[in-house]
Amino acid sequence: MATFLLEIGTEELPATFVSEAIQQWQKLIPTTLTEAYLTNDAVNVYATPRRLAAVIDGLPIKQPDREEEIKGPPAKAAFKDGKPTKAAEGFTKKQGVEINDLEIRPTEKGDFVFVNKKIQGKQTTEILTELIPGWIDKLEGKRFMRWADGDIKFPRPIRWLVALLDDEILPINLENGSEKITSARFSYGHRVLHPKLIEISQAKDYLEELRKAYIEVDSQQRKSQIEQQIQAAAKKVKGKAEIPAELLAEVTNLVELPTAVVGKFDEEFLILPAEVTTTVMVTHQRYFPVLKSPKTAKEIELLPYFITISNGDPEKSEIIAKGNERVIKARLADGQFFYKADLAKPLESYLPELEKVTFQAKLGSMGEKVKRIVNIAKLIAEQLQVNQAESKNIERAALLCKADLVTQMVYEFPELQGVMGEKYARACGETEAVATAIFEHYLPRGAGDILPETISGQIVGLADKLDTLVSIFGLGMLPTGSADPFALRRAANAVVNITWSANLPLNLHQLLEQISEDFVEIYSEANSELLAQLYDFFWQRIRTILQEEKNIDYDFVNAVLGDNDSEYKERGLKDLLDVRNRAVFLQNIRQNGMLDKIYETVNRSTRLAAQGELDKIQITPEKVVDSKLFKSESELTFYNALVELVPQTEISQKTRNYQQLVDALAKIAPTVSNFFDGPESVLVMDPDPKIKQNRLNLLGILRNNARVLADFGQIVK
Repeated sequence: MATFLLEIGTEELPATFVSEAIQQWQKLIPTTLTEAYLTNDAVNVYATPRRLAAVIDGLPIKQPDREEEIKGPPAKAAFKDGKPTKAAEGFTKKQGVEINDLEIRPTEKGDFVFVNKKIQGKQTTEILTELIPGWIDKLEGKRFMRWADGDIKFPRPIRWLVALLDDEILPINLENGSEKITSARFSYGHRVLHPKLIEISQAKDYLEELRKAYIEVDSQQRKSQIEQQIQAAAKKVKGKAEIPAELLAEVTNLVELPTAVVGKFDEEFLILPAEVTTTVMVTHQRYFPVLKSPKTAKEIELLPYFITISNGDPEKSEIIAKGNERVIKARLADGQFFYKADLAKPLESYLPELEKVTFQAKLGSMGEKVKRIVNIAKLIAEQLQVNQAESKNIERAALLCKADLVTQMVYEFPELQGVMGEKYARACGETEAVATAIFEHYLPRGAGDILPETISGQIVGLADKLDTLVSIFGLGMLPTGSADPFALRRAANAVVNITWSANLPLNLHQLLEQISEDFVEIYSEANSELLAQLYDFFWQRIRTILQEEKNIDYDFVNAVLGDNDSEYKERGLKDLLDVRNRAVFLQNIRQNGMLDKIYETVNRSTRLAAQGELDKIQITPEKVVDSKLFKSESELTFYNALVELVPQTEISQKTRNYQQLVDALAKIAPTVSNFFDGPESVLVMDPDPKIKQNRLNLLGILRNNARVLADFGQIVK
C-alpha cells in the first residue's frame, strides 16, 4: 500500500480560506477517491498560511478490476427479426464488446439490452494525475484572484507543487498563461528560520520534514500549542488569558510556527472600561487579554499585559513585544482621549446629534427612530402592565438607547455600541435600570449570545427590533434568500426568544397591528401588504426556532402552528408562550407514551371531520348534533361523552393545563373506538345526508376540543 502527498505552496493565504479549504478537501478528496474506486486508510488535510496539503495513506497501486452492468437500447430497437440493428452495433462498438455479449432483460419499461462489461483497473498514478487539478479547481471561497496572465483563480498566487506517491513524483502541470507550475519534491520551510528549499524523499515523511524546517503543518496541533503557550504565558504574569474562539481560529491560520509573546501596557490605561481595552486588543490587534480572574458575564478585570502570537524568530520575542507595545499604547491613548472627551457632557446631550445620523434614507434619522422606539416601548409596557417605576425607567432607557452612537468612542469603535452607552449613563447619574437597559437592548448580538435579563432591557430591545421590522417591511424590503442586509431574521428570532426566555405574556398579533397602523400614518407610501407579511414572517420564524433550536418534531410544529391555518396562526401570534408550551407538551407526551392512548381515535376523527361542514371553533355538541337522528346506542354514548368532555376542555383552555385535556381525551378514546369499530359501530358516511352530517358533527366536536391543544391531523405516528 502507498502513501500519497499533495502540497500546494502559495503566498500568504487569508486565514478564513485556510480553515474553509481544509473542510472542503476533507469532503471532496474522499468522495472523488471513492468514485474512482480507490480505497484508502485515511485522508489527512493540513494547512498553514503558505500551503495546503493532503496526505493519503493506504492507497493501492492500481484500481481493482471490476464488472459494470451497462444498459443499452430497447430490445426491439436493438434486434429485428433476430438480427442486430445499427443501434445494437453502435452500442457494442461504444462499449468495446461483441454482439454475443449482449443480454436481453425485462425492466419496468419493457425489454432492454444489457452487457456485463469487464473493466481493467487503472494505475493509481494515472487516476491521481487526473483528479488533482479538480481538487484545486473546485475549492471555493471569497477573494479568489487571477495572477500572471493566466485563467487559474486562487486566493493567492500558487508558487510550488509537491506531488509524491511514496518516493515517485507525479507529473502535475498547472498551465497559467505563460507561467507553468510543475510538481516536484521540493517544499519551503519557515520564512525566517529556514528559508531554504526542503527536499521530501518520501510522502510519509512530510510532517517530520516540515517540522525540521520549523513548520507545524497540522492546524489542530498549532491550535493546541497556541492555547497551551498563551495560558503558560499568562500564568507567568499571575493572570489568566481570555481566549476568544474566533480569534484563536484566526491566529492559528496566520502562523506556521507559533510563539506566545507577552507585552505590557501602562497601568494608567486600566482606568479605561475593560471592554474598550479588550476591543482594541482582540478586534483591532489580534492580541489575547490577560485577566486577574476568569471573565464573568458582568465583569472583566484586566492586568496590564497582553499576549500575541508571533510567526517570527522566538529569540527575537523581546523585540517583537516592544513593537507591539508601541502599537497598543497609541491605540489605548486614543481610547483614553475619546473616553474623557465623551464624559465631559451627559449622555442626554448627545440626542440632538442623532438627527444628523441617517437610519435609512426613506425612514429618516436615528433621532426619528428613537422617537418610534419610545412609543413602541410604551405600548409594550402597557400591554405587559408593568408598574409605574419600571415604566419610567423603560421610557428613559428608550430615549437614551442610541445616544452613544454619536460619541467619539463608538464612532471609532462601533463594536462598543450599547457597552459605552451603559458606561456613560451610569457615569452621568442615570439609574442602574436605565444604564443596564441601554446595554441589554442590543442583545442578542448574534447566535449563542446572552439575552436581556431586566424588564427594561427586554422591552426596549423588543421595541427597537419591532420598529426595524415594521419599518423595513413597510418599505417592501423583505429578506430574500441569503440577502438580509438589515438582519430582519435575526431581529424576529430575538423577539421570539426574548419573549420565551423571560416568559412575557406578549400579544404580538395586536402589537404588530398597532405599530403598523402608526407607521402607515407617518409613511403614507407603506407596503399595502405590510401586516400580512409581518404575520407570515413571524409565523415562519416561530416554526424555524421550534424545530431547529427547541428540537421539536416537525409534525408537532405543524400541529401547533397549523398548515396555512389562519385561526391557528392568529392564536400563536397572540400568545407566543402558549404555542411554545403546547409544542413542548406534545413532545413530552410522545416520549412518555401518553400520545399513543389518544392518537388513533383523535387523528381518525380529525381526518373524517374535514369532510363535514362544521367550523373549527364550536366545541359544544348541543347546537350542532341532533340526537333524534341517532340510529345506534354508540352515537348516544359518544354524544354524552362529548358533553362531559367540554368542561374539561374549557378548564384546560383557561388554565393552559393541557394534561387535563389529554386525560379527558384518553377517557373518551374507548367510546370513540366503539363508535368506529365496536359491536354497535356506525357507518359515518351514511347514504342519508342528514345522518352523515350529524355523525361528522360528532367527530367535528371531538376534533375541535382536541384543537385546543393541537391539530391532530398534522401529527404523524
